Amino acid sequence: MDYQRILIFIGLSITGYLLVFNWQQDYGNESKQPATESGYEERTDSFDGELNSVPENDHQIPELFADKRLKNPLIQKSDALAAPQYHIKVKTDVLEVTINLHGGDIDQADLLKYPTQINEPDNPLILLNPKNLYSAQSGLIGPNGTDKTGSRPDYKARFNEYVLDSGEQELIVPITLENPVNGLILIKEFVFRQTDYLVDVRYRLTNIGSVPAKVAFYGQIKRDGQDPVGEDTNSMGMQPFVGVATRTKDDLYQKFTADDLQEESFQVSLQGGYIAFSQHYFLSAWVPAQDKASNFYARKLNSRDILLLGFTSEELEIAPGQSEILGGSFYMGPKNQKRLDEIADGLGLTVDYGFLWWLAQPLFSGLTLFHSLVNNWGYAIILLTILVKMLLYPLSAASFRSMAKMRKLQPEMARLKERFGDDKQKFSQAMMEMYKKEGANPLGGCLPILLQMPVFLALYWTLMESVELRQAPFLLWINDLSVMDPYFVLPILMGISMFLTQMMQPEPPDPIQAKVFKFLPIMMTFFFLWFPAGLVLYWLINNILSVLQQLYVTRSLEKAG
Repeated sequence: MDYQRILIFIGLSITGYLLVFNWQQDYGNESKQPATESGYEERTDSFDGELNSVPENDHQIPELFADKRLKNPLIQKSDALAAPQYHIKVKTDVLEVTINLHGGDIDQADLLKYPTQINEPDNPLILLNPKNLYSAQSGLIGPNGTDKTGSRPDYKARFNEYVLDSGEQELIVPITLENPVNGLILIKEFVFRQTDYLVDVRYRLTNIGSVPAKVAFYGQIKRDGQDPVGEDTNSMGMQPFVGVATRTKDDLYQKFTADDLQEESFQVSLQGGYIAFSQHYFLSAWVPAQDKASNFYARKLNSRDILLLGFTSEELEIAPGQSEILGGSFYMGPKNQKRLDEIADGLGLTVDYGFLWWLAQPLFSGLTLFHSLVNNWGYAIILLTILVKMLLYPLSAASFRSMAKMRKLQPEMARLKERFGDDKQKFSQAMMEMYKKEGANPLGGCLPILLQMPVFLALYWTLMESVELRQAPFLLWINDLSVMDPYFVLPILMGISMFLTQMMQPEPPDPIQAKVFKFLPIMMTFFFLWFPAGLVLYWLINNILSVLQQLYVTRSLEKAG
């Protein structure tokens, strides 16, 4: 029996199973209600709010706040306080944000550097989106807080539009209340920075009362269960994980789907930390002060298909006549691992490489290094493939030598089969004696080939999770390496290369097994039709290099023999 072929087939089967299994685990697409076509006008005027008590903290967090429609267009800039309006806009080089003055929430965030469609460069992806009731809420709770269920403060702004000029590194957008609240004069500030998706949200508080004031800051993400805007919902294509990501006392990264939170809500109290809503390539996250303790929570409302996730700070006591600053930070942008690692410990793990992260990390480092040299992600993938094949060549060479020897013994194996007919026991015994005599080992090359499977899986996750490859062009018709080849050219070429690789291997003595292996290139081609072009490119180049290496080893053995 051809043990080498069997083990290779098992390895490919396990790889295919792991791909499909982890694809469904991490990116399984649940049925969602279709998104509405309109924006603010489709939002309800108010919600019946509940109160969510957080253990170890007496504060009450309003779950759903009243939403005011956009009734009046924004007025022009003026030096005086703007007339009553409901929204202001803030624009930086990477963000365009809409802030709702009712409550001071971020209602919409456009990512200017990331188009929704590759053929519409001026149509930015909308991450926080009124169509998804997707917003970043923040405020003050506690005995002297401004935010209660069904009642939130109405702020005023000096201008209705703020722009961070190219010559400035920072833009502070203040919104204020007309009168003190509960003995507090407060200014709510949003701090934007050049080329950054992290925004500081903070309160400047002054106690003008005669008794101490007690408040706590909360930051909360509210989102319904609709698909992310612009997400590919093709069931045969990439289905991204959409859900909550956070950390616990024991784990730097833990994720929950909406169904998980339906069964059991999440609560934890710890120092530092983060809580995020994750989708393919992009992320929104609340990050408290990393040197302070905070209470984190996530839940799904039973009565509505809405997720609530956020944190509350420790209660701050402000003495009469004293001033304090209280707040947190909110990230809304791409999953840039380097930047996320700088923001909070564990936040970079939302770039989820799966259980082979330890292998995917160096692969991504190599990929970015090559990209810095050639400025093309497709060529970077080719160079990375060459590097991986060079590193694995000492292992692969043993496999190629074994296959070359086995192929040389094919005529003798055919004679043995004809001699012993259907007596499989005598045939196997004679075949093993021949292997021993000729110094051939049918198992010698199996392990090196199987060791290459984790590299393929790790690169799969690397290409899937790296936002750098989103809408990254290669050449000719391949204008996006993160999606499938629109004309299926790369998968077909990959199938042909796999067939050529198979032709160079010894044919199994078992006719049924031989037919199965002849069908394998067709099966793998079908699988790869919907794989991202970048991954198919890797496997194509890998097969071509395998053919060249096999030819080199075979000719070397022929010369030596």
